Amino acid sequence: VQLQASGGGSVQAGGSLRLSCEASGRSVNTYRLGWFRQAPGKERELVAAISWNSDAAHYADSVRGRFIVSRDNAKNSVYLQMSSLKPEDTAVYYCNMGTMWGRGTQVTVSS
Repeated sequence: VQLQASGGGSVQAGGSLRLSCEASGRSVNTYRLGWFRQAPGKERELVAAISWNSDAAHYADSVRGRFIVSRDNAKNSVYLQMSSLKPEDTAVYYCNMGTMWGRGTQVTVSS
């Protein structure tokens, strides 16, 4: 099973990015999918998660109202739309499916 995250990059504060993560080798249909992030010197933290059928989503307080998590089971993918980005959002973002992790994509927000 592989989780391939993409869409990271460098933006100025207030900008937007959309992260994508596609799974291969296993269907995501029955899994809760999540996005985590890890900033230098900090522990990995949950950013957002979405239930298997998209009827429930959870957000960290720090991103609620700015980030939106979504999924497309037909495409075996999960997404994270990030808006109003802040320098403190700078981190490596990882997608998660059960005990499986993607390699991460860097997001850098400059002030």
